[in-house]
Amino acid sequence: MHELVQVAGPPTELIFGDWYPAMRVEGLRAGRTATAMLLGVPLLVGRKNDGKLFAMRDLCPHRGIPLSAGWFDGETVTCKYHGWRFEPCSGQCREIPSLTSHETLDPTKIFAGAFPCEERDGYAWVYLPEAGTGRVVGDLPPLPEVPKYSARFRTAHLTAELPCNVDHGIIGLMDPAHGPFVHQAWWWRSRASIHEKTKHFEPIEDCENKGRNAGFRMSSHAPSANSAPYKLLGVYGEPITTQIDFVLPNRRYETIRVGEKWFASLTTVTPVTASTCRIDVCAAWNVFYSVPFVTSIATFFGARFVRQDQQTMVEQAEGLRFNPGLMLIDDADKPAKWYFALKQARLKGTGEHPLSGPVTLHWRS
Repeated sequence: MHELVQVAGPPTELIFGDWYPAMRVEGLRAGRTATAMLLGVPLLVGRKNDGKLFAMRDLCPHRGIPLSAGWFDGETVTCKYHGWRFEPCSGQCREIPSLTSHETLDPTKIFAGAFPCEERDGYAWVYLPEAGTGRVVGDLPPLPEVPKYSARFRTAHLTAELPCNVDHGIIGLMDPAHGPFVHQAWWWRSRASIHEKTKHFEPIEDCENKGRNAGFRMSSHAPSANSAPYKLLGVYGEPITTQIDFVLPNRRYETIRVGEKWFASLTTVTPVTASTCRIDVCAAWNVFYSVPFVTSIATFFGARFVRQDQQTMVEQAEGLRFNPGLMLIDDADKPAKWYFALKQARLKGTGEHPLSGPVTLHWRS
């Protein structure tokens, strides 16, 4: 008999002290800025004249007006209210126009909020520290990126806003049983294709970072036979394998291999606020590298796939407004249980990994 776990509603605590993709930056030219929201923090993201990205808290430390209401000249950000001027990468104040020779205040001792910001895979990744830690100094965790396994590859990305908290977004991302229902299509799968599956999982401890990015791995295996995209890879005439990793705080990596050909993706579910999130899928591949329009075709079908998830989450949000009791079952919901345990262990700084070793799960999908 399946174990039923009653859930009063997944917690909405947000994990700070890590990298998150704030926005795409293809159109963010030198001297331009854009606004974003990340973990409830309003951001002003921009590119300096030298190409360097920056991310500031979109609030002037003087009177709280958004800095985005002011001006950026490619080097400094100027507040619209009183003209305070800031270097955006450090947040250091460079000028307070109202000061006179009688004042002793040193503007350079004042800092607006500024966060580490790096460009990778077409995203502005921002590191948001935990509250009260002050300006970020010292070494930071490695910047996430899509794995690449050859010098030549193509890329694409997809994004969708989700009207739910990050926990619901993540457990929906890793849920293995919704595919034949949410993603019904001739090119993917149908209810009639449901069959029993056996998958092997193993823990990702991340001991070198004290479990910061702990997670779990669906060990390398032959992909589902009832999915058309995987079947297409059969033209290469070699065994097809896929491996899926989930690591804290919000990252799902998948690598599909067929001989020297590969497809890799990084999917993130990023909290925008405590009650909303955004899913981003960034992929790289060398399969069908020379096939015309393969990127456009992959993007078209991938976008439809993501829209199906998005529509389901919109509909689920209608029910969640009434704060219903929820449940998780074995084995299909076991990854969701692992996620909640891993998240709480990181937030509290205590607790063992929920997987003591390799484990085998069974479900139908």
